[in-house]
Amino acid sequence: MPRGSSAKRERQYEHIKESALDRGESKDRAEEIAARTVNKERARAGESKTASRTSIQDMSSSKRGGQRSHSGAQGPTKEQLYNEAKQKNIEGRSHMNKAELKRALGRS
Repeated sequence: MPRGSSAKRERQYEHIKESALDRGESKDRAEEIAARTVNKERARAGESKTASRTSIQDMSSSKRGGQRSHSGAQGPTKEQLYNEAKQKNIEGRSHMNKAELKRALGRS
């Protein structure tokens, strides 16, 4: 975390980092995700000296969270389906598209 950040941002950083670790991200990747998210929120709130246009105009991180999760409009991503198929040792998974992966996993 940058020097001079508030206690709220410190807590937010730790919470995001722990969530990423719980999802199975590596420690370095979890720290990167947390830092980027907190820095973007700081920029949106006017707490940083500089901010990119995308940080200010883009959808907030909290609103975006979960949009591509299993319960999202399109369901799980192809990568998520592929990883599940890999765990279940489904043959031919590398040649399947998203719809085929869904069928093979019984998710029609």
